[in-house]
Amino acid sequence: MGADKKHKPSPRDQDQAAKGMSEAQKTPKENKAEAKKKKTLDESQTCCGCRFPLLVALLQLTLGVSIIVVAIIMAINCSSLLVRDTPHWAGIIVSVVAILGLILLCLPYHPDEKTSGQFALKLLYFLLSALSLIICVLVVAFAAHHYNQITKYTCKMAVDSCQCTLDPSDPLSRTFIYHNVADCDTVTTTLKVFVLLQMTLNLLLALVCLVACFIMWKHRYQVFYAGMWLQGSSAPETPQQKV
Repeated sequence: MGADKKHKPSPRDQDQAAKGMSEAQKTPKENKAEAKKKKTLDESQTCCGCRFPLLVALLQLTLGVSIIVVAIIMAINCSSLLVRDTPHWAGIIVSVVAILGLILLCLPYHPDEKTSGQFALKLLYFLLSALSLIICVLVVAFAAHHYNQITKYTCKMAVDSCQCTLDPSDPLSRTFIYHNVADCDTVTTTLKVFVLLQMTLNLLLALVCLVACFIMWKHRYQVFYAGMWLQGSSAPETPQQKV
């Protein structure tokens, strides 16, 4: 038999060797610059979750407090309003959610939720934001129903109260009595404005809570990896694709 042939490196081995030599020839300054660039890139990819969005939490807190204030003013102007018509409870719940969001903002970021406490807070915030979204939609429905009734009222003053009916010609029509009001204009004008304001505030708050839920879901589940590694002597290596 003849002499053994010398092993000829494949093009892939040559590329890897050339890459290793080029990395070895880099100065420490270049390596430091590349590391800094990679760190900046990683932070930009995780900026959605590295810090809780401050704007969302502040909007939740501002709108929640505004709903509480408007509800208290409505209760002062007309003490006979139902609890569903003065939704201070919705504002209190969302304010608590906003405070939890600000607490998340103050916590140091740990990738992939390596601490159980951080994961529990994020999950609690997501669930409370979803609950607040449902509550705000419910308040909007109550306020819209009340506003629709007020636009059809026919009111007259009685002893320290305003009596309103939807159909004055029908003796069996339901009568709505508003106690401790100065006149019926408080019901047909001022109260109607407050109800419309509650509808607007709660609708905006529902949208903010929806955005908060989307941000938490996106950071947790939307960024994932697709593809597979094909290993073998004849199969080329397929890179992993980020979706």
